[in-house]
Amino acid sequence: MTERSGPLLEVDHLRVEFFTRRGQVQAVRDVSFHIEPGETLGIVGESGSGKSVTAQALLGLIELPGKITGGDVRWRGESLVGEGCEKVLDRVRGNEIAMVFQDPMTSLNPTFTIGFQIAEVLRRHMGMSRGDAKRRVIELLDLVGIANPTQRVKQHPHEMSGGMRQRVLIAMALACEPQLLIADEPTTALDVTIQAQILELIAELQQELGLAVILITHDLGVVAGVCDRVCVMYAGRIVEQATAVELYGTPGHPYSAGLLRATPRLDEVLPRLVSIDGAPPDLLKPPAGCGFAARCPLAIDRCVSESPTITLHQHEGKDRHVACWRAFDDVLL
Repeated sequence: MTERSGPLLEVDHLRVEFFTRRGQVQAVRDVSFHIEPGETLGIVGESGSGKSVTAQALLGLIELPGKITGGDVRWRGESLVGEGCEKVLDRVRGNEIAMVFQDPMTSLNPTFTIGFQIAEVLRRHMGMSRGDAKRRVIELLDLVGIANPTQRVKQHPHEMSGGMRQRVLIAMALACEPQLLIADEPTTALDVTIQAQILELIAELQQELGLAVILITHDLGVVAGVCDRVCVMYAGRIVEQATAVELYGTPGHPYSAGLLRATPRLDEVLPRLVSIDGAPPDLLKPPAGCGFAARCPLAIDRCVSESPTITLHQHEGKDRHVACWRAFDDVLL
């Protein structure tokens, strides 16, 4: 395939709905973003905000009762949504875009050794012989920092720690040398020390291999030193897009500010953590106005009746994208 300039991945007005007995759950609503080659993009938000569903939609992994009901996803200009996209998805999944899921125990088969499972990826996707695949598995385990890989290939998942299993999943994702790695909550089930090691590993691999990375997390602290840009999701929508430096310095949306207030800071002797009162709206019946209005200390009548779209704002001489009628008005950290 010929090289093309521009973004690797473009998402335009993506909509995903789940059809349940109670009605249609609007899980992802009008989501748009892009990622450039070699860039790290963070997608953050509370549980249920639509982050993981968005990630699954990128690779056509939405299953019934869910369905992509609108918008487009383009990989290097080729659509991954709609009729005729299956051949493109079959080529792209695992080869050009790879995904690391949040729970390694459910992502790895407990009945096979980790060496066999990684080798199967290489043999199926890259047509490697058994011997070549075995050698490549050892190289991949070494790449992700697993000591004594020649012995580790013989182990089953239950014989490894949580952090080690997550490294195995990363090795499996990198097996076919993808250009984009999607990491969906890769540190959720790990203790703080191991979390830091996994994030450092992803950052090192990105630099070494020239990967683009989409890092999905509920923790703004996780993306602080890793991501170039951040998308903040709430109630199925992106409410703010900014560079990590801009977002941490001056959040434009009250929800972004709330997430930051709930993140521990190392420069405070006794960190003051402030929770966000209330709960996200029911996406069976999304509110007519802003989804955050019922929890927002800055809400006005317009916020309740009219839903803001993500809009370009000029703030301190920089372009900022925020979906809020009172963007930058009076956000207190």
